[in-house]
Amino acid sequence: MLSLLLGAAVLMVFGAFSAPLSRRGVTSAMVFVLAGAVLAAALGGPPTVESRPVERVTELALVFLLFTDAARLDLGILRRSLGWPGRLLLIGLPLTIVLGVGAGLLLFPELPLASAFLLSAMLCSTDAALGQRVVEDTAVPGRVRQALTVESGLNDGLAVPFFLVSLNISSATLDGSVPSAVAGAITEQIGWGLLAGVGVGGAGGYLLRAAAGRIETQWRQPFTLAVALGAYAAAGLLGGSAFIAAFVGGMAFRLACRARNIDATSFTAEVGSVLAAATWMIFGAVAVLAAVPNITWQVVAYAVLSLTVVRMLPVAVALAGSGVRWQTQAFMGWFGPRGLTSVVFGLLAFERGIPAATTLLTTVVVTIVLSVFAHGLSAKLLVASYHRWSEANPGK
Repeated sequence: MLSLLLGAAVLMVFGAFSAPLSRRGVTSAMVFVLAGAVLAAALGGPPTVESRPVERVTELALVFLLFTDAARLDLGILRRSLGWPGRLLLIGLPLTIVLGVGAGLLLFPELPLASAFLLSAMLCSTDAALGQRVVEDTAVPGRVRQALTVESGLNDGLAVPFFLVSLNISSATLDGSVPSAVAGAITEQIGWGLLAGVGVGGAGGYLLRAAAGRIETQWRQPFTLAVALGAYAAAGLLGGSAFIAAFVGGMAFRLACRARNIDATSFTAEVGSVLAAATWMIFGAVAVLAAVPNITWQVVAYAVLSLTVVRMLPVAVALAGSGVRWQTQAFMGWFGPRGLTSVVFGLLAFERGIPAATTLLTTVVVTIVLSVFAHGLSAKLLVASYHRWSEANPGK
C-alpha cells in the first residue's frame, strides 16, 4: 500500500504542476521514470512485481492511446498523403531491423545472430505515447504529424511477427523454417488484427451514431472505452496483433460514426495516459534500477545508435525520391521514440528466459530511458526550429 500511496502522490504533484513543467520541456514519462527509480532506491531497492499484470497494464495503455490517436486522425489529409507512412512502414521498418541487427553484432560480437535479431526487433518500433507532444503540436505541418502518427500506430503491430519469430529462434522453439515462420506470423498478426479492429471499431462507431438521442451523456465516454477494449480482446481471441487492432479500430470507429462523436474519445485517452504513467513509474522502480549495474559502454553505444543512425538512415532512404527535403527527413527521423511497445516486448522476453538476457534487457532499458529524456527534452526546441523553417519554406 505504501507504493500505491507514493505513486498516487507523484501523480497528484505532477498533475498540479503539469503546465509549467510542460512549458519547460519536462514530460510525464520523464517525471514518472525518475520518480519510480528514486522512490525504489529510497525504499531499499526494486520492489517485487509480477510481470504478467505489468504487461497487461502496458498493453492497455498503448491500446487506448493508439485507438484515440487513430480516431482523431484527419482522414482527408491521410488519404492525400498515404505515401509517406507507407514508405516509412514498408521500407523504413525492415531497414531499421537490418541495421539494428548489424549494430548488435558489431557491438556485442559474442551474441548469436538470433539474439541480435531479437534485440533489434524489440527496439524497432516507435512509441505513439512518447511522440504525442510532437504529433499534437499544430506548429508541425499536418502531413508530417499524420505520417508520424500512422507510422507509430502501425509499426508496433508490424514489428510483432518479427519479434515473435526471433523470440522463438532464441528460445529454440521455432517450428519450420524462418521465412515460413515470418510469413505465417505476419499473416496471422496483421490479418486477424485488421479483422478485429475493423469489426469492433466499425460496429462501435455505427452503434454510437445510431444511438444519437438515446444514449445518456455520462455513457458516451465509457462506450468508447468499451470499443477500444473490445478491439483489444477480439484481437487476443483471434490471435492477431492488439496494437494493429487498436489503431485500425480507431480509424474504423471514426469512419463509422462520421467524425461527429470524436469528443467521446477523451476519457479513453485519459485512461491510457494514467496507465502509461503507472507503467513508467514501475519501469523506473524495477527495470532501471536492475539495469544500472549491468551498463557497459557497448550498451550505451547501441542505445545511441538505435536512436540515431539505426532510425534516421532508414527514414532518409525510405523518403528518398519523394521530394521530401532533408530538414523534414531529419525531423521525422529523430522523432522515432522507443517506449511502451519495447517495454511489452522486454517483459515477454524476460518471461521466456532468453539467452544473454542480461545484455539484451539492459540494452532495451537504457535505450528506452535515453529516448524518454532525449526526445522529451528536444521536442520543444526542435518543433519551434522546424516550424520556423517550414513557414519560410511552405510545401517542402
